[in-house]
Amino acid sequence: MTQSGTHSGTASATTSAALALEPVLATIEKTQAAAVERLAEFLRIPSISTDPAFDADTTRCAEWAAAQLRELGFRAEVVKTIGHPMVLAHHDGPSGQRSGSPRILYYGHYDVQPADPLELWTSPAFEPAIVDGHSYRGKPGKRIVARGAVDDKGQVMTFIEAFRAWHATHGTLPCAVTVMLEGEEESGSKSFEPFLKSHKEKLAADVCVVSDTGMWDIETPAITTRLRGLVYVEVTLHGPSLDLHSGMYGGTLVNPINALAAIVGKLHDADRRVQLKGFYDNVEPLPDAIRAQWAGLAFDEMEFLGEAGVKHPYGEKGTTTMERMWSRPTCDCNGIYGGYTGKGAKTVIPAHATVKLSCRLVANQDPAKVHASIEAFFKDHCPPGCRIEMVSHGMGPAISVPTDSVWLRAAAKALKATFGKEAALIGTGGSIPAVGLMQRELGIDSLLVGFGLDDDHVHSPNEKFELWCYRNGIEAQARMLAEFAATPRA
Repeated sequence: MTQSGTHSGTASATTSAALALEPVLATIEKTQAAAVERLAEFLRIPSISTDPAFDADTTRCAEWAAAQLRELGFRAEVVKTIGHPMVLAHHDGPSGQRSGSPRILYYGHYDVQPADPLELWTSPAFEPAIVDGHSYRGKPGKRIVARGAVDDKGQVMTFIEAFRAWHATHGTLPCAVTVMLEGEEESGSKSFEPFLKSHKEKLAADVCVVSDTGMWDIETPAITTRLRGLVYVEVTLHGPSLDLHSGMYGGTLVNPINALAAIVGKLHDADRRVQLKGFYDNVEPLPDAIRAQWAGLAFDEMEFLGEAGVKHPYGEKGTTTMERMWSRPTCDCNGIYGGYTGKGAKTVIPAHATVKLSCRLVANQDPAKVHASIEAFFKDHCPPGCRIEMVSHGMGPAISVPTDSVWLRAAAKALKATFGKEAALIGTGGSIPAVGLMQRELGIDSLLVGFGLDDDHVHSPNEKFELWCYRNGIEAQARMLAEFAATPRA
């Protein structure tokens, strides 16, 4: 583990003498083994929000998180919603804190993706395993392997453990803090917007810290300033009223699988540009300054693709791989099925076929307009005598975070003190709809400071979190709290 004494000590500049930072860092160092065990306890709860069979476990997970926060002086409650519960917790910070001290909101989610396919895991998905991991600063490392290790339980625990270290050292936190943990991030967040609307006063804050993103590499921290939006739909093409014998009916009527595959094939042209009407309206070219900044990150395209077992880049003509990931919108088929998919043969023309489709959006794209354009596209290309049914599985806008805010500068200072390197300002191809909703409903920006790595197998078998990243994430969160406390409100 890194020793707190090796980092640049700036406690006197960032906290009052009564709430010095260095003892907090020493506490983090001494209690790291216990912090790993608490993370393992969190990971053992199978809080799969998409599967009703795990509803009781998901609620139990919320209660576990609330109990952890109560131990640290928070007033924490598990709030019922129309879906899975929210964890909402408040800490007032030190008594007698200076006038104008900030309140920081922390967002994360305690629910996880299903673990399927189970046979590809090297250890059971909800029995955390500590195994060899990446080296860090020349020392061998370990990682924790389990569903939710990095998305998002491990990252949630970085700030909970930072709170724990402050509480254990000083009996309080250096500034006022509110925590909101969601239980439906992996299943559409249907409760999130209503919760924000009904709890605006309780969620009032100066900025929100979101730790559900990644670092540039294991030694270089990052702040994500561009986050793509999302539209996710399920489209079904209905044909015959029942499955039919392909020998008797083949060639005499529309086969829904054939027809749906043909429509999906028309979604992109030869240059891999999306053919939905109005899709690129308001999509702005990447500014030269941002392009130059990204070029300075020394991104290795072939290494990135090689980690996915791919040797040839592919995508929208005239753009780089990095641009496609961070600044260009996409449309992808995530699953397609219909008819007989079991073992052996069954010669049927199915009554219907379904495709799951997601569009990743960039700044200024309107999710509602994209959603409507998808529906229009499929209906326009639907064969006569068939019909299209579309179900939405959620949408959210893209986000661009101001890079000149006092809160970003405070976070960047804390990250540099922890890692000894400047934080890279990056984009991400993923989507966190909660960030856009908080910006709209609460009127606050988010600081996207995460500690995951590209090879953490998010949503895949053998998901993991490097313990170096976990430990440094806790320290960085503790340092950020100190910097926030010393930052005057606007």
